[in-house]
Amino acid sequence: MKHCLDLVLSPEDAATKERYLQHIARALKIHPRQITYNKIIRRSVDARRQSVKVNIRVLVWHDELPPDEPGNVFTYPDVHGKTEVHIIGAGPGGLFAGLRLIELGYKPVILERGKDVKARRHDIAAIYQQQQINPDSNFCFGEGGAGTFSDGKLYTRSKKRGSVQKILEVLHFHGASEDILIEAHPHIGTNKLPAIVQALRGSILAAGGEIHYNSRVEEFLLTNNRLSGIKTQNDTIPVQQVILAAGHSARTLFTMMSARGITLEAKPFAMGVRVEHPQELIDRLQYHGSGRGDYLPAAAYALATQVAGRGVYSFCMCPGGYIVPAATSDMEIVVNGMSSAARHSKYANAGMVVEIQLCDIPQLDQDSALAGLQFQQELEQHAKLHGGGGQIAPAQRITDFVSGRLSQSLPDTSYHPGTSSSPLHEWLPEHIARRLAESFKAFDRRMKGFLTSEAVILGVESRTSSPVRIPRNHETLQHIHIANLYPCGEGAGYAGGIVSSAIDGERCAEAVCKNILQAM
Repeated sequence: MKHCLDLVLSPEDAATKERYLQHIARALKIHPRQITYNKIIRRSVDARRQSVKVNIRVLVWHDELPPDEPGNVFTYPDVHGKTEVHIIGAGPGGLFAGLRLIELGYKPVILERGKDVKARRHDIAAIYQQQQINPDSNFCFGEGGAGTFSDGKLYTRSKKRGSVQKILEVLHFHGASEDILIEAHPHIGTNKLPAIVQALRGSILAAGGEIHYNSRVEEFLLTNNRLSGIKTQNDTIPVQQVILAAGHSARTLFTMMSARGITLEAKPFAMGVRVEHPQELIDRLQYHGSGRGDYLPAAAYALATQVAGRGVYSFCMCPGGYIVPAATSDMEIVVNGMSSAARHSKYANAGMVVEIQLCDIPQLDQDSALAGLQFQQELEQHAKLHGGGGQIAPAQRITDFVSGRLSQSLPDTSYHPGTSSSPLHEWLPEHIARRLAESFKAFDRRMKGFLTSEAVILGVESRTSSPVRIPRNHETLQHIHIANLYPCGEGAGYAGGIVSSAIDGERCAEAVCKNILQAM
């Protein structure tokens, strides 16, 4: 007989098969030996009360064997010689658009400005070792996109736009742990993602798709409000249909599009700092003073408040993580966070960002779609001026930031290029600094101990999302003025993270195919 049970267990019972089998047996009023099959299909930690619990959902069979159920297998038909669809960008939006096109019988041709994921590692190593940034291959650009080397969180709220489960299953099929199908907040880990990206590439190439690296798009060729060609740094390519999935940092592309008169829009976004605490402190705060012990994961948090009409919130929280240099130019400082699969760093970090509305951008004029991008870029260049040279980041103890004083010393951090003491409270835009200071006080009231001299903030966390939206038709997903251009994913302003970008990639692929068929 088959059952699906929801159990609330202690962390040790949830982590020990013999123990949770006893709970299953008691719930079903049977002997544990009668259980023929069990599988955890959902797991989450509930730390709201003093006694931390783990919720698990278990699929159970007893007194008979379950039927054979093959795992999810994805087959990608041969698309050699099929109709080509060009994709700009090999991040999650572009890669999943490519896979979906293959499923529908079309050939994806992906143009990626950066390098393949293996070669990209060397450029990331150079950021640490020589503090030099390759503008085409770094933490933001290259195969797999910005998420590949900055964590691999898979949680999303975009459940109405497409199948989250399918995205997770495709990732699992290409090598991700089965845990991503179970955890309430699934996470792959930056040490695991490169191999999965390589496997995704393998499926695309094996089916007859193409991926061209070091192919930065420099110009769109337009004929009668249609893209007739794409000029890259190497070649000029005729095109019929184009999915634009270039990512949130594609500034040269946005600038080129604006110069060509292609409609773009400034959109709200968020900027701030990255805050880092000792992980052991966050464990104590979240697990009510007891720490995590042997059976609980590194504790995370999610904080949000309103200050003077703007949202202030934690972003991309990385328990057991590292802060990384995510700039795309030697002339700027940008920080981001990541964790390995094990989340075993002694530090916990998160972006702490303030909502930026269009009226908050001082240089915005009514005709400037790039005003937010320029504001973002200026803040990153400001951080560079206040850093310690190279990619050394400006930093301040969080207590000193709130009190408005320079830190005389800084704690050790996970940020490998290093930190330099700087009065962020003075040079951050006043409307950002003031709201951050007030929010840190509010977060400390909610999570007593958050505001501590052990915590440090680094500047700046500025690439939370694209400051630009590329407007598209709500139904057809085509650009509002260019019929064969399909803006896609985070860079186009329609997603925020790996899973939602992948979902949008699939949607754009389906829209392309539908519109091709309707035109026949």
